[in-house]
Amino acid sequence: PAGPGRGFALGRWHSRVSGHPEAKGELPISALAEEIDTATREGEPIRALVAVAANPVLSAPDGDRLDKALASLDFMVSVDPYLNETSRHAHVVLPPPPPAQSPHHDFAFNTLAVRNQVRYTRPAVPLEPGRMAESEILARLILAATGMHGADPAAVDETVIGQTLGKAVKEPHSPVHGRDPRELAARLTGDGGPERRLDMMLRLGPYGDGFGARPDGLSLEKLLAHPHGVDLGPLRPRLPQPLKTVSGRIELLPRPIADDLPRLRAALRERPAGLVLVGRRHLRSNNSWMHNVPALTGGSNRCTLHIHPEDAARLGIRDGAAVHVKGAGGALTAPAEITDGVRPGVVSLPHGWGHDRPGTRLAHAATDPGVNVNQLLDGSLLDPLSGNAVLNGVPVRLSPAAAPA
Repeated sequence: PAGPGRGFALGRWHSRVSGHPEAKGELPISALAEEIDTATREGEPIRALVAVAANPVLSAPDGDRLDKALASLDFMVSVDPYLNETSRHAHVVLPPPPPAQSPHHDFAFNTLAVRNQVRYTRPAVPLEPGRMAESEILARLILAATGMHGADPAAVDETVIGQTLGKAVKEPHSPVHGRDPRELAARLTGDGGPERRLDMMLRLGPYGDGFGARPDGLSLEKLLAHPHGVDLGPLRPRLPQPLKTVSGRIELLPRPIADDLPRLRAALRERPAGLVLVGRRHLRSNNSWMHNVPALTGGSNRCTLHIHPEDAARLGIRDGAAVHVKGAGGALTAPAEITDGVRPGVVSLPHGWGHDRPGTRLAHAATDPGVNVNQLLDGSLLDPLSGNAVLNGVPVRLSPAAAPA
């Protein structure tokens, strides 16, 4: 049932160097470099790092500083299929299997679905002997980080199952309230710990069979019997059930946002001189790794600076000519693409490019490396509540690039 919760707290702790407030247990990625390369009286710098499918050298502000900071770490492990701009610093690289050898149940993108549906796909191709599934890689990292290196990675799954079922049986409104968690665990099916965990989540969920309480509900066995998925009908209203605010109601203007309104009003009065930079994403270029897939590059998926014809004429910039772009964090040179798809006063560069750093093994991406737009940012502009770096609407200066001698 709907009811009040603990609410959302900000700043339960702060970063060591600049004092950035924590948000949802996280600190700004723009603070990572200084947390590595800066010593303070408050504690030791970060000396070890685990990166999972992340390339912050290209995705975070001031990648050059972060690049140098990562090189100074005592130890770094990266879970990544590529030796990219970030994982090239790792002392250990753990490549996960490709999608054909991996199972898939969509958690993230189902939150964007326009209809209730569920499906699960087992790997189409079996793993080679000795190769670990990505879930086992992550489980072994958890064991190593908690001082249990060498333990059976299945222990991680069983711990999660035990904790989750133990909580569910104590919840008065749960379909398994009052039952024995060990008996429920024994009823789980699946090929290994990750599938057992999926079976548990499906059965405890709003469409699940409740471990027999709703015989027609979902379970892993039902999904396996319907390889093309199960249609659960149109979306349903959920409010106020999922609200966890202190009031138990939708809080349109919570106190942290209300307190930040004076800063917002002041910012609206500030008009940066010159041009402002915004990013862009191509359909075939959502993340930096996609630049290393030949079928996804070419055509409109290019690293060019979009500039309005009026601004191009005023600055003496020709279509296709090299343009020097300078921001608070650095400067770069990119080819101009004159288009009325941007407004006058606005220029645009796509994110995720800049594949020209030594030590990477992105053979296809290196043939057209582009430039790293986030190098124009120094990381000082942050949203004060979430800690997210300001990546759009930042002032830049443009000039035609000098012709080579």
